[in-house]
Amino acid sequence: MKDEFGREVRVFAPGSVANVACGYDVLGFAIDEPGDEVVARLVEEPGLRIVQITGDEGKLPTEVDRNTAGVAAHDLLKHLGMLDLGIELEIHKKMPFGSGLGSSAASAVAGAFAVNVLIGEPLTRKQLLPFAMAGEASADGAWHADNVGPCLLGGIVFVRDNHELDIAELPVPKDLWVAVVHPDIEILTKVAREILPKEVPLENVTQQIGNLGGLICGLIQEDYGMISRSVHDVIAEPKRQKLIPEFYKAKRAAMAAGALGFSISGAGPSVFGLCEGEASARKVGDAIQAVFSGVDLGNQLYVSKINQLGVRVIE
Repeated sequence: MKDEFGREVRVFAPGSVANVACGYDVLGFAIDEPGDEVVARLVEEPGLRIVQITGDEGKLPTEVDRNTAGVAAHDLLKHLGMLDLGIELEIHKKMPFGSGLGSSAASAVAGAFAVNVLIGEPLTRKQLLPFAMAGEASADGAWHADNVGPCLLGGIVFVRDNHELDIAELPVPKDLWVAVVHPDIEILTKVAREILPKEVPLENVTQQIGNLGGLICGLIQEDYGMISRSVHDVIAEPKRQKLIPEFYKAKRAAMAAGALGFSISGAGPSVFGLCEGEASARKVGDAIQAVFSGVDLGNQLYVSKINQLGVRVIE
């Protein structure tokens, strides 16, 4: 690769909505924005280095072994026996930290994907999954693919087993849209996990399984009524809602505006409303924003179809 020194690849990895109400740690989908960008560049000096990070307000380490993108890229190169290859990474954070939108997953996916493209794509997207997972796990210690999976593959992803990384891509109804609102507070995944119950009543488990099965059936059959009846979380949401100001007021507003369902994105504080059609999604997004703005809580609205591309090369 001597003649290619200086060649670079820039990629964009989108944010994602994990859990999707009834699919705790096993269901997620990608959205169009926000997301992170990573640049991977071939250089003469051997080894992998992170040379620039922007948009992080000094929060992220440049040490490869402490950075999600760095860990993912390093593990990929180690697997391929290419650790002596000279590669520089630039990481451009373009999504909020602790947002519940898969920020660490996006960086990890972008790191692995960018390096894989740079060296000629020896692995498929699915084969990159364990390396991206290792990168995200380096941030919070958790091993769940409901953010990494959709960010890497696009669309809606179901995780049968997180340890085995046994995943399936679900069909996306053609008019399924989402309104995501991120209020300007930060919730650490560790904190959001600590408040969850250690034991769950059998009745709640049965109801949650029914909702998850119903949501998957609704997606497959493009049955928006079934989707709406199924987007309910009886396990995590009742505990986590207390971390988000005016959560139930926002939920009532979203449903009154026509949302199919409303819940917390990942660990929060971002919330989402699934909708049929763009017009409905924009109306629902405006309704949610109005609730947060009404209590002087800054927020950002993202409206998109389900992103079926996932991470991609950009110019």
